[in-house]
Amino acid sequence: MTKLEEIDHIAIQVKSIKDSVDWYTKKYKCKVIYADETWGFVQFKNIKLAMVTHSEHPPHFAILDKSIKEEPGTVKHRDGSISKYIKDLDGNFIELIKY
Repeated sequence: MTKLEEIDHIAIQVKSIKDSVDWYTKKYKCKVIYADETWGFVQFKNIKLAMVTHSEHPPHFAILDKSIKEEPGTVKHRDGSISKYIKDLDGNFIELIKY
């Protein structure tokens, strides 16, 4: 049987990280993993939601990929994860990420 890939998070662009993190945590009782002026990250029971500013990240979903290595074209994030963006056939952004 083939092992299925795992979605790590979905990222949406928002106008205010603080307002959006506050709204999601009050409305849906999710847990704040991280929040600053440019990026918010909350944990639901089954998935994480990233809230990003227009200037920092495109809207995307992230797939866990253990084969990602720190090399040209990858980004090392403040939480120590490594990722790179690719696009699907229709131009949607997918982040391949390893923690």
